Parts: sequence; structure tokens; C-alpha cells
Amino acid sequence: MKHQSILDRAIQANHERSFFAQYPEHPKAYGDEGMQTGLANVQALYNNFYKGLLQENMDNSVGEEVSPYTQEPLNVRYPTANTAVFIKQAQQAFSSWKKLSKEQRADILIECLEQIKTKFYEIAYATMHTTGQSFMMSFQASGPHSNDRALEAIAAGYEALNAYSDEVLWEKPMGKFNLKLKKEFHAVPRGIGLVIGCSTFPVWNTLPGAFADLMTGNTVIIKPHPKAVLPIAIVVEEMQKVMKANGVDIHTIQLACDDSSKLITKELCEHPAIKLIDYTGGSTFGNYVESLQGKTVFTEKAGVNSVILDSVNKIDEVLGNLAFSVSLYSGQMCTAPQNFFIPAKVNTAEGELSFEEIAEKFKASVAGIANNPKMGPGTLGAIQNELTAARVKNIASLGKQVLLESTAIANEEFPSARTCSPTILVCDASDTNVFEQELFGPIVLLIKTTDTNQAVSLAKDMCEKHGAITCAVYSTDTTKAEWIKEEMESVFAPVSLNLTGFIWVNQHAAFSDFHVTGGNPAGNATFTNSSFVDRRFVWVGHREVIA
Repeated sequence: MKHQSILDRAIQANHERSFFAQYPEHPKAYGDEGMQTGLANVQALYNNFYKGLLQENMDNSVGEEVSPYTQEPLNVRYPTANTAVFIKQAQQAFSSWKKLSKEQRADILIECLEQIKTKFYEIAYATMHTTGQSFMMSFQASGPHSNDRALEAIAAGYEALNAYSDEVLWEKPMGKFNLKLKKEFHAVPRGIGLVIGCSTFPVWNTLPGAFADLMTGNTVIIKPHPKAVLPIAIVVEEMQKVMKANGVDIHTIQLACDDSSKLITKELCEHPAIKLIDYTGGSTFGNYVESLQGKTVFTEKAGVNSVILDSVNKIDEVLGNLAFSVSLYSGQMCTAPQNFFIPAKVNTAEGELSFEEIAEKFKASVAGIANNPKMGPGTLGAIQNELTAARVKNIASLGKQVLLESTAIANEEFPSARTCSPTILVCDASDTNVFEQELFGPIVLLIKTTDTNQAVSLAKDMCEKHGAITCAVYSTDTTKAEWIKEEMESVFAPVSLNLTGFIWVNQHAAFSDFHVTGGNPAGNATFTNSSFVDRRFVWVGHREVIA
């Protein structure tokens, strides 16, 4: 294998769970000249038909992306076709792709990642101007971090396919003779996988499922969000080029684009040839996908993420860390904290602080980031969806005290950017009608509780009913911290304990952190455990008598 060493290191990292990054996250690792050429290359795609995809028989074109930074259309048109064309071509490719050995598939897929690496700058700018992420987040999330998550899925899939011997001579003693059978064990892929992309992380949330499908022998149709196509189109283009160079059917991976006026997602989901579905997005559609019969489904849906403040050493460091967490990409992350459960009194190294004192300190921390002309724009980015901006604007309709109002953030580079600083609401523990829903975007709820016990009870209840992807806990009491972890573990919520400095609850690292546990309503799968890959194929055994 050409890429055996990369695969070996990834497999080792999956087991050890220690830090490993095949693809460094800093742009300088990929050449200083890439920033200028990447931007020029992406801008050259604007106002044009996207010609890079190799897939055939496309008889239509769509495109409706608008930059959250300029609020102007990108005017990129993407080739597309009706559902039947994508299905037929995926079926034809499946017949040959499934016959490749696991070593061949792993080698080709790692080669895909190596080729995608050469387009990290282009993918970053495409992500920035479709999602509203800052350049640095766009580069890291849609580039190195996505590639590492994909490699993680390749490694996990490769190991799952190596779980049993390919064949064995089986002998059973029968007294005067032995019964001999030749046994073969085949890992049979399920068929065509559909991967449904989201508008905020069009690459990071798409590649794990796509590469898990491909590694286990399935072909893939990626259905991107109509508002965020360009980043994943660049990725699929590079993958199709690698497929072609290796003599593989280019339709092993396809991009099925649509527009908001005529979505094809349900049509694809319900097609009998689609056997696997990976979905990231809102719970309503996620619940629909999970309800489909005859499909193997992997979902990441909405959750209500909590912060539990029990006791802290340096309150300013804690609140600064949390302020950055809620400001990062304007809270448009599935991992962003929303509900802050804060007791009436909190013990700190500075003495006991009241809920109101902590609320004011937190307000100042959040405002400090938003109002910082250097830090603010790069941290908050822009708002991807107009509905998110409207939700923030109308937050007073919830009827709770608005401690900090949202304002537009000045962006010198992009004066027309759609921006919203975080807004902070104050609630009581009895206001469950307000905080038991996901309020996607830069919205934070500070919820006053009688004590830590009530805070944990409420956070646990929210997770059990509505799901959670993250839970940040701050406690200087080791015994109490262990109890909180155990309580949240009972509803399958991972706890991040006492985070300060340059690590935030929003972040999940490939090869180490499981993203979504799959155990609560926030989703039924996780990046990337054995279940994420071994449900994509079926072991079938054959037996033959040896004379």
C-alpha cells in the first residue's frame, strides 16, 4: 500500500486516543502563497458554471448561495440531474467498487485526502463565503479537521473489515474422521449511501459518513445544503479526479445538488436503493430520517447544551473561556453552550459570589469580545441564515429579562456582513418553557437555581428530553465533580470539566473525542466508534464441504 504508514498511524491513534493530527491545523503548514492563490481561485468560480465535477449525464443546473459577508450571490451554478440518474450511476459504480480489497479502498481514499489537502485554501474561502465562519475557522474546520475525521473513519472501517479471517479450513473431530469445511467470510456492503449536508459545517459534518461508507464498500451520493455547496463541491471534484486516476468509476462519489424551491432530499431518502443515510441538521427532519423503514441511519440533530457552575478558582478565567465559547462563530455550532445553570451563590477563590454578580461579570466578558475591533469580527464571523438573525432580533418576545442586547459587529473588511453579537437572557429555574428548546445562534440563557443539585437535575432533564452534545461543568470539589459526571453520564452526555485557557467546550478532536454520543435525542451515532462503521456492511459466511 502506498499510504500504509498513514493508515497504521491512524489506527494506532484511534486506539490510544492521544493527540494525533495527520493534517496540521495551521495554514502555514500548507504554503505561504496559498492564501492569495486560493482566494483568487475561488473568486474565479463566482458567476460561472462549476465545471470541475466529472459526473456525467447532468442535464440541469442550480445555485443559490449568498455570502454572509457581502450578502451578495456567489452566482455559481452546479450541474445536477434527477434522482434516477444519480441512483443508476451509483448502482453501476457499486458493482465494481465493492469488489476492491479493503487495502485498495483505503489506499485510494487516503489518496483522496492527500489531494484534498492541496485545496485547503480554496475550501476555506468557499466555506467562509457560504457559512459565515471566519477564515481561520473555515480553514481548520473544512480543511485539516475534516480530513482528520475522514481518516479516522477510514482507520475504523479498515479495522472493522479485519475483525475476522477471510477464509478458514474448519475441522470438527467426529471420532474416526474429521468433518472438513472450507469457510469464507465476506464483509458485504449495504449499497448506496446518502450523506445529507448542513449549511454551517458543509465539509466537517459530511466527510466522516461519506468516508465510512466508501471504506466499507458502499458508493456515496452527497446531497449538500443548497446554501452551502461550494466547499463540498471542491472536495468531491478532487475525489472524482483521484477515482479516475486509479481506474475507479467516477460515480463512486457524486454530488446531488438541488435548490430550495425543489428539494430532492426526501426523494433520495425514500428511494429503495438508498440503504444508508447520514444526516446532520435540525431534529424535525432528523426524526423523519430515523423513522424510515429499511434504512441504516446515522444522525446528528439539535441538542440543548448546558453549563453547570458549581464552584471555581479563578472566576474571571472561567467566564472568559465561556464568553469565547458562546461567541465563537456566533454560537452557530452544535457544540455551543446555551443554558447556564448558576446557583444563587457560587464559591470562588475570591469569596462567595451571587448569581447577579456572576451574570454581570459574564456580560462584561461577552461584550468585551464583541466590542474588540481586532478580536470580535474574527471570533464571531457572520450569521449564515437570515432566520438565525431574526431569532436573535426577536429574542425579547420570549418575555425574559434581556441582560445584554445583541448588536451588529463592525467588520472593516466586510462592511455589509450580517452579524449579531451574543444576547444574554436571565431566567428562573421554573422557566422551562423558555430554556427547554434549542435557540440556535448567539443566544445565551443564564438560569438561576437554588443550588447545584437543582442545576444538575435540570441539565440532566434537558438532555434526557431534548438531547445534548456537550456539557461544561465547573467544580473545585472533586467528589461533587465525579457525582456530576456520573449523573450526566446516565443520560449519555459527555462532560468537559473546568476548561480554561485555549481549550473550549465547542471543540472535539479527531482520533480522541467522540463527537455526539448517540445515546440521547441529539443524535443516534457518534464520530467515530465501531458502530459508526460496522453497521455499514454485513458479514456473510459461506461453507463448502471438503472431501
